[in-house]
Amino acid sequence: MNPVPEDMENALMGSQSSHASLREVHSINPSQLMARIESYEGREKKGISDVRRTFCLFVTFDLLFVTLLWIIELNVNGGIENTLEKEVVQYDYYSSYFDIFLLAVFRFKVLILAYAVCRLRHWWAIALTTAVTSAFLLAKVILSKLFSQGAFGYVLPIISFILAWIETWFLDFKVLPQEAEEENRLLIVHDASERAALIPGGLSDGQFYSPPESEAGSENEAEEKQDSEKPLLEL
Repeated sequence: MNPVPEDMENALMGSQSSHASLREVHSINPSQLMARIESYEGREKKGISDVRRTFCLFVTFDLLFVTLLWIIELNVNGGIENTLEKEVVQYDYYSSYFDIFLLAVFRFKVLILAYAVCRLRHWWAIALTTAVTSAFLLAKVILSKLFSQGAFGYVLPIISFILAWIETWFLDFKVLPQEAEEENRLLIVHDASERAALIPGGLSDGQFYSPPESEAGSENEAEEKQDSEKPLLEL
């Protein structure tokens, strides 16, 4: 048996792949596409994604945690009323923790306004809060006398610095990429549904029926069998 030329093999493989891709397109179930589209549209109607909601909760945790630490510091250093008057009314940049609390309030207001109310999909707001927080804390640690006031002189600046950078990491590596991926999936599903809508009805596999290939040498074997049967008939 002569080998099949390479051009013929490539043509056969190309026709088979085209039939397979065409069968895959026509086998799309419109009901499944519509269900998937409705699920994505339901997420859009919720107004805020799950990962963005988690980010907003973490921003709220940032404010509450810094507030809790500041209240503990007020109690430890002689009672809330006396220390509050000393740190707020008689504010001193070099010894007060009140500005670190205000810094947490600043982060909370900017981030909630930008990513919960306005629903921004850009990193400029988190970059602003992280830059302001980092610069202020570095300057305060260098210039102030917090380290001479006990453990809270270390805890509050370090915790505020870490929380600000965790918020930046979470938004840049979790929130924005995941929301962009979900939006791309929605566009792909919409595109597939539009293609399926152009097809009046799904094509069945029978419309792509091709007769089975004959086995190699079957015709030669049939001729040899007929030739072998002729002498027996003559006898």
